[in-house]
Amino acid sequence: MSTQPLRILVVGPSWVGDMVMAQSLFKLLKQRTPAVLIDVLAPAWSKPLLARMPEVGEAITMPIGHGQLQLAERYRLGRRLRSKGYHQAIVLPNSFKSTLVPFWAGIPLRTGYLGELRWGLLNDVRRLDSVAHPMTVQRFLALGLPPGATLPAPPAPDLQISPASIDAALARLNLMHGRKPLLALCPGAEYGPAKRWPAAYFAEIAKVKLQEGWAVWLFGSERDEAISAQVQVLAGGGCVDLAGRTSLA
Repeated sequence: MSTQPLRILVVGPSWVGDMVMAQSLFKLLKQRTPAVLIDVLAPAWSKPLLARMPEVGEAITMPIGHGQLQLAERYRLGRRLRSKGYHQAIVLPNSFKSTLVPFWAGIPLRTGYLGELRWGLLNDVRRLDSVAHPMTVQRFLALGLPPGATLPAPPAPDLQISPASIDAALARLNLMHGRKPLLALCPGAEYGPAKRWPAAYFAEIAKVKLQEGWAVWLFGSERDEAISAQVQVLAGGGCVDLAGRTSLA
């Protein structure tokens, strides 16, 4: 009988929110098999998130941009991962290309949802029941359980952050948190207005909290500076606008 711990490679999602929800799957896997070793294959931007998830052993950078096929590069990466000795791969994205690295890595059990051209690349194929599992986090959890198993309540994501890193970030941005309760708002969205809550709604929330004595900080990338500035104006200028000044970490 093998004494090697179970090793799982999770092919992670490409979006920030989905990667946070993926921690619920990592927690579930640890609850079921405490000694399991979990590595995550994911875009480079996600490393600050994965570094704050104690369930993750190694964050392996996917060197290929979102939407790019690059078969030769995927093949080389799969071959490099063969030496890791993974027992299972759990593929969270539903694309054809996301299944290639686990297949070429020779991982014996490859779990994921049925999708176009995924037969053979996956050998533990699940059919997505969008009625039973309407939430993304539920769909992630189902891949960590035997087929047909009853889903538990999703374990809440819980990023581990050191006090020293908080102090360093506050000092760099010349901020003081103090004893006020803090509301962080992220008014931007990757796809622009189509998937974005209106700036006036963010501003309304901000004004209420400012009147209650809270601090309100606005976060986003350089691309979010316009919407962040709009929220600041509509909220009466009482927020701290940090758009474009912080990294994901």
